[in-house]
Amino acid sequence: MTLVTGPGHDDTGHDRTEGPASGLLAGRSVALVHEWFGSTGGSEKVFLSIGDAIAHAERFVLWKDGDAHEESAMRESWLARTPLKASKALALPFMPVAWRTLSRKDYDVVISSSHAFAHTVKLGSSERTRYLSYVHSPARYVWSPHFDGRGANPALGLPRKALQAADVRLSRHVHSYAANSREVQARIRRYWKRDAHVVNPPVDVEFYAGAPAGDREQPRDYLLGVGRWIPYKNFDLMIEIAAASGLPLVIAGKGPEEAALRRLAAKVDVPVRFEVRPSDERLRELYWGARALLFPTHEDFGIIPVEAQACGTPVIGIDSGGLKETVVHGETGFLVDSLDPGQFVPAVRGVAKLDRARVQAGAAAFSQDAFVANLSRWVTDATG
Repeated sequence: MTLVTGPGHDDTGHDRTEGPASGLLAGRSVALVHEWFGSTGGSEKVFLSIGDAIAHAERFVLWKDGDAHEESAMRESWLARTPLKASKALALPFMPVAWRTLSRKDYDVVISSSHAFAHTVKLGSSERTRYLSYVHSPARYVWSPHFDGRGANPALGLPRKALQAADVRLSRHVHSYAANSREVQARIRRYWKRDAHVVNPPVDVEFYAGAPAGDREQPRDYLLGVGRWIPYKNFDLMIEIAAASGLPLVIAGKGPEEAALRRLAAKVDVPVRFEVRPSDERLRELYWGARALLFPTHEDFGIIPVEAQACGTPVIGIDSGGLKETVVHGETGFLVDSLDPGQFVPAVRGVAKLDRARVQAGAAAFSQDAFVANLSRWVTDATG
């Protein structure tokens, strides 16, 4: 392997820092890698939190999307300089090569933040370098097309099999996995035949719980839906639930389904208000004003329901995925085993009986501090 020398490196190819690093993995060279970095969503927030916990690490991404506002130093792969950046689907076959050609340096520890193929990254020999991977999910469109329509086309059956085989073969060097939930832990065991620790993602519980008095004193007179406006999030179902319950609905977020959702909203007998790209402060205000958060979708973990609970807002969702870990049925919300709008009506009525202080207290287990503590235990155990 050719070593990089010059400013910031010594003649062995290792980093030459201004002083000794402190904290997690102090004194060891570390690379953090993530898939493409877009407008800050759940996986991006986890990557940034890992970077905060290991501040001296170098950060790599395939590319940064145009709507990414993160200003911290991130090195992009060569894919960022090609037209493939505009199409994740077309870029897929080239990602394994990109993950093997990010840098010519050796590192003591490489930690990937993976929801596609970042866990296949290799920056040095597996004998010298410890490889750890924090997994948001094995690529849904490769392994779980029933959750993600991008891989559900029958014509993609053979390519999907090839990608599955490559995914397993190219990740054999990973020494330790962490999963963002028990749901993903089970999926890693099923698809990759590997064990994984569970390290739940960080949620800024303190920010959402510490709302101004004006936010806290709202009448809580509407239902709320939050997230990307894409089909599998089931915002159309949220509109139908609100109509069946006879309550106003606020939909906060953005996405390609906006026009279709507005057309559907115009047909129901309850008010539906759209909040496009609300700020964090505005979103916190919306959480505090809601009677309940509607979240009738299968997510691997789901940060949004925890944010809502940090505001004392119960969650009404489906009885599957990460909600089974973050919502205590009958105490911090209700989980419904159905996608029939009418089946959610009793839950909407039942939230009035819940103790909002109990709802809020349940979110503390998913705080930033809890994440750092769990992450540190995993990294320390995995790296000796």
